[in-house]
Amino acid sequence: MCWQCDNPGRPQADYLTLLREEVADRGWIVQGVEESGLYPPWAYTIGLSGFGLPELVATGLPLWAASDLLNGMAEHSLHAAPPEPGERIPLRGGPLIEVVPLAEPSAHLIFAVALYGPEIRALQLVHADERGRWPWSADFRDGAGGQPVLGVRHA
Repeated sequence: MCWQCDNPGRPQADYLTLLREEVADRGWIVQGVEESGLYPPWAYTIGLSGFGLPELVATGLPLWAASDLLNGMAEHSLHAAPPEPGERIPLRGGPLIEVVPLAEPSAHLIFAVALYGPEIRALQLVHADERGRWPWSADFRDGAGGQPVLGVRHA
C-alpha cells in the first residue's frame, strides 16, 4: 500500500519530510510503485542525487527483487562508479542487465524530483528475461512484455 493511501488525511509534505529523514539516515532509499492495471511494478532510488550520482530505476520486477537490485547497484555506485549507459552487467545469481538513461526522469521519479529538483539524472537497469532476451525484442518473455523501457538505449 502507498503512504498516501495509508495516510489519506496527511499532506504530501509529511511524506517528503519522512523521505528526507530516511535519506539522511541511510544515504538513499528505494521507492516502490505497486502494479496498477496495465502498469507493472517498478522502483527507483531517492538520494543518489545528493552524491552527484544518477538515481537508478528498475521496472517489471517484483518490488522485493527491484529493491535488492537497486540497493546493490546504489552501494556499488557509491564505492566505485555508477554504471554507464549501454553497459551490460552480469549479476551474480541474477539476470544480465543493460543500463539505459531515462529520457525524462522528472516524469517518473516524482519524489526524487521533489527532493532534488527537476534536473536529476537517472539510469534504468533493464534486465533480460530468463532466456537472455531483452524487452526491445518481440520475443521478450515470450511476447508477454511487462518491462517498460523509459529511455533510449545506447546500442
